[in-house]
Amino acid sequence: MAAAYLTHHQKVLRLYKKSLRHIESWCIFRDKYRFYACLLRARFDENKHAKDMMKATMMLKAGEEEFWANQHPQPYLFPDSPGGTSYERYECYKVPEWCLDHWHPSEKAMYPDYFAKREQWKKLRVQSWDKEVQQLQIETPADGPKSEALPPARKEGDLPPLWWQFVTRPRERPM
Repeated sequence: MAAAYLTHHQKVLRLYKKSLRHIESWCIFRDKYRFYACLLRARFDENKHAKDMMKATMMLKAGEEEFWANQHPQPYLFPDSPGGTSYERYECYKVPEWCLDHWHPSEKAMYPDYFAKREQWKKLRVQSWDKEVQQLQIETPADGPKSEALPPARKEGDLPPLWWQFVTRPRERPM
């Protein structure tokens, strides 16, 4: 899937969070962690009002290089995160989304907001399907697609092709 580019602000925030997580892996004791976290925050706050993007980009690059040099060799992973010991442990018990169509009305009544929204999505899916397929046929080269990336919506208010799979995206394909 094609992903959007990250802004400078997003890159800085992700570097800060990664750095905090790796400090947490280095420091076992909470007071020591808080001390180093405050020092890190002060370093980021020193340059948060930088207006020169060339300088800011160079500082970000230097920060990423410093992070790479000082990262923990075996960082702590939360059990439910990707790579953790319990990640998708109960995958075999998950049912496909279409099974919700067969729920009894009394079961659906327990989640009225979700099922009302889901019915709107289903109506919208039926209405937009022909237009989506037509867009895919027009924009797909004769020799087949070059990648798995789907084209975006072309007009404001239109939906991108096959948007349904993103609205009802299962957990095994997080974005």
